[in-house]
Order: sequence, then structure tokens, then C-alpha cells
Amino acid sequence: MYVAGHLGDTLDLRLFLTTGMIGSGIFVALFGMGYFWNIHIFGFYLVMQMVAGLFQATGWPSVVAVIGNWFGKRKRGLIMGVWNAHTSVGNISGSLLAAAVLDYGWGWSFIVPGALIASAGVLVYLFLPAYPEDIGFAGANASTPKLGSVPHNEVAQIQKGNAVDIEKSSSLKQGSGSRKGVGLSEACLIPGVIPFALCLLFSKLVAYTFLYWLPFYLSQTEIGGEYVSVKSAGNLSTLFDVGGIVGGILAGYMSDKLNARATTAASFMSAAIPSMLLYRTYGNVSRTINILLMMIVGLFVNGPYALITTAVSADLGTHSSLRGDSRALATVTAIIDGTGSVGAALGPLLTGFLSTKGWDAVFVMLMVGALIAALLLSRLVIAEITEKTQKPIPLSHGRQAFEATGSQPLLSNQR
Repeated sequence: MYVAGHLGDTLDLRLFLTTGMIGSGIFVALFGMGYFWNIHIFGFYLVMQMVAGLFQATGWPSVVAVIGNWFGKRKRGLIMGVWNAHTSVGNISGSLLAAAVLDYGWGWSFIVPGALIASAGVLVYLFLPAYPEDIGFAGANASTPKLGSVPHNEVAQIQKGNAVDIEKSSSLKQGSGSRKGVGLSEACLIPGVIPFALCLLFSKLVAYTFLYWLPFYLSQTEIGGEYVSVKSAGNLSTLFDVGGIVGGILAGYMSDKLNARATTAASFMSAAIPSMLLYRTYGNVSRTINILLMMIVGLFVNGPYALITTAVSADLGTHSSLRGDSRALATVTAIIDGTGSVGAALGPLLTGFLSTKGWDAVFVMLMVGALIAALLLSRLVIAEITEKTQKPIPLSHGRQAFEATGSQPLLSNQR
């Protein structure tokens, strides 16, 4: 993912994303073809999975970069919070689709999704404008040009609501190919990238433990005096994702209103600790209470996870410390999400060992992980609070300051 992010900032995003989607579809489908070809060689399936993973690594850095190109920082948290709901919807839809065709042979559970993502890749190539400049609009992250620097005829067109032709405009023409990507080391030096990346590591550790182990936990726990079936446990666990959707939207909205990304993420992670304790203690009282507490946990666990992988990554990828027209949207997203993926692998793995000692040990690990995630943002939280207390907002400029870019201390040039 680290390499994919750098390539995403260097190459054309539309072509890069198309290649990744079609490649993913081909190798996922080939994995399923092993069923019809009667292949029983472990190496074949291992190679198919590894190559498919390489193509899939192009996805998240690319799509966050595209959304970041189109939407500015003023309401990016809310917009990306709503947009990020597609991850949970995709998880649910993918599971239902695979289950629907399973009766025809397990190979179809891979071939059909593979065909869908490859087809979507073709649609992306045909219809996705990865950069506003490509179709004649000023970029969302570009500074507003002064009237004196824009030719009179272009000003008249803008005032009439007409887009300026990108080929004819000298002042708005930036172009998708006129910027250069930054290196991984340079992206890591952007203030806030490393703290948020490490925070996401522990945030994903918690989130992915619930994602993979919650159905099993529900089937092994007496709820309201009875045990639920494995199928019912799987269906019940999807409500954790529903809470996550609400959490992502709420975290994005709050971070926009408070103008503080780090404070919002740290607050959600801190609130996740008592919510997990309540879920472990009272989740077995009844199914209704279990569902309610599960959704609350999903809200606080997935809220900061969604915020960091979307709005925060986009903010840092357009940081003011970047040289000239350099862009780092995909690179920063890859660094943050790639580091977080280490936690996504560690959480379920550690749970496998700790669950043998009892579920209390697992929940202690999850609460400690949430605490560490919140503490890793403490310096940025202090900076945001200090910024707000030392620089009160004048009443005459309240509206302008309110709509300023998100998380000002995070995006300042301080090192």
C-alpha cells in the first residue's frame, strides 16, 4: 500500500484506479476458477490471493485522493463521513452476495464479485473525472485567484456561472499532470502524519477484532438466557457496522463544527473504553440491550477509524508545508491506512490466543488499545485546544473563522 500510494500521486488516478479494480477482479475470479478446474494445490490459491491483494492495495489511497481533490476542507469531515458508509455497506452486500450464489458452488462466491469489480473498473475509466481541473473547474484545494490575475472575459464567465475552458485558461489551468508526487519520507515529515498513523494502528486493532470475532463471541455468549445460532450471530453482528456508519458521519460532522480533527478522534476513542466495558458487562442481559450496546460500541470504535482514513488523510495530503504544486493525497492515505493495517492483522491474531484465557482478557486488550490510540493524539489535541484558547474568534469574523479549514493546529507549519 505504501508503494501504491506513491504511485497514485505520480500517475493518473483514473487509470491507476481502473487498473487496480480490473486486476483485482481478474485474480479474485481466478481464485474461484480453482473450484471448476479442480485445483487442490495450496500454492495456486496463495499466489492468487497475494496478487489480488497487490491490486486491491491501489484502491483506498486512490479513492480518498479523488474525493479529496473534489471537496475542500470546510465540510470535508461530514461529506467523507457519509461517503465512507460505502465500506460498511460493501461488507454487508459482499457477504450477502457470496452467500446467495454459494449453493451453485463456492467458486461462484469469488467469480461473481470479481466480475462486478472488474465491470465497475470499466465504468470508472469511462466516467470518473479524477481532478476538477480535467473538466474545467478550479481544484477544491486551490486558492481562489485574485480578480486582477484573471482575464476580464474569464471573470465575466465565472460571474455568469459558466465554467472556464481548461485549455484556454491560463490562471485556472493546473491540470492533473502538472503536479508531482512526494516521496514517502517527505510525506512522513508532514506534521500529524505519524501520530495519526500510529493512532489508526490501535484503532484498527480494535475495529477489526470486532469485525472478525464478534459473530463467534455472540454465538458463545448466553444472551437473555439462551444462545443464538451461528447464522443468527452473523446477522446480529452486522448491526456493529450500522453503528459504525452513524459513528463515521457523526465524527466527521463534529470535527467540522469543532474545527478539530484530533480532538474529535481522541474523544471517540476515549468514549469507546467505557462503552466496551458496558457491552461486556451488560450485553448478556437481553438481546435488545445487546443490540443497543453493540451499536454504541460500533459508533465510538468506527467513528475515529472512518475520520482518520478519510478527512484527516485528505487534510494532511494537502498540507501547506508541501512544496509548490506537489501533491501527497494518495501517499499520506497509504502511509496512514497501511500502518493501520498492521493493527488490523494483529488484533484478530492476538484475540485467538487471549480468547483461550476468557473473553475478559480480550476486552481488556481492546480497551487498552483504545486508550493507547487516544493517548497518541494527546499532543495534537493540546495544540488544537491551545490554538482555540489563545486566539479567540472575533465576532465580526465569526462566520469566516467558523468555515476555516479543519484542524488548524494540525495543518499549520509547526513541526
